[in-house]
Amino acid sequence: AEIEIMVIPEEDGVKIEDRQLRTTIEFTLPEHQQEDQQGNEGKPGQGDGQETPPAASGAKDSRIIPSKEAEAIIADVAKAVMQALSAKDMERLASYVHPVKGVRFTPYTYVDRERDLVFTQNEIRNFFNNQRRYLWGYYDGSGEEILLTPSEYYTKFVYSADFINAEQIGYNQVLGLGNMLENQFEVYENPIIVEYYFPGFDPVYEGMDWQSLRLVFEEYEDEWRLTGIIHNQWTI
Repeated sequence: AEIEIMVIPEEDGVKIEDRQLRTTIEFTLPEHQQEDQQGNEGKPGQGDGQETPPAASGAKDSRIIPSKEAEAIIADVAKAVMQALSAKDMERLASYVHPVKGVRFTPYTYVDRERDLVFTQNEIRNFFNNQRRYLWGYYDGSGEEILLTPSEYYTKFVYSADFINAEQIGYNQVLGLGNMLENQFEVYENPIIVEYYFPGFDPVYEGMDWQSLRLVFEEYEDEWRLTGIIHNQWTI
């Protein structure tokens, strides 16, 4: 395959030699990529002007559970977890938290292994009684420290919208896609990630006020346990 790149002078009268106006880059696609492209011809959302939600980051890895299968496995558990979150029932939520790893809180899309806070089951039970201010990360844009109590963090970076009634739900799919690196499938071990997504709230913002919440589950002793809560929104 090849890509031809052309240069167009911005200013009239500027002389550029013909050989500098165009160049060709030749490359070879791996066989499986060529087959994928050929196999997609004629499929819904492929070359017919229709868009489909992007596959989860890392979906090329065979260990990532396909969306339909993930939904069949986790839908009931995810619904119960979201019900507990929306009702602020932290005792019930704690029963779904991974007993060894706890649950990691990520304020903006990118999962930071070093900085994101991790709460144990017992700390989740006492989440709203805890009046200590924690450093959860840094605000997008300003770079200022996110210093909040767990209750304040919940309001701003967990249940910042009525996610139990989200317009779209994705299972191992990325629905809210911004300019931050998507690394959740690299950080978590063979997870199922459920995303509750609102494409926007006020038409004035033309979708720039989108928000989503991702619940991350990992398998532990034949049960799927909550190991991450990732908040997503438009970022600068």
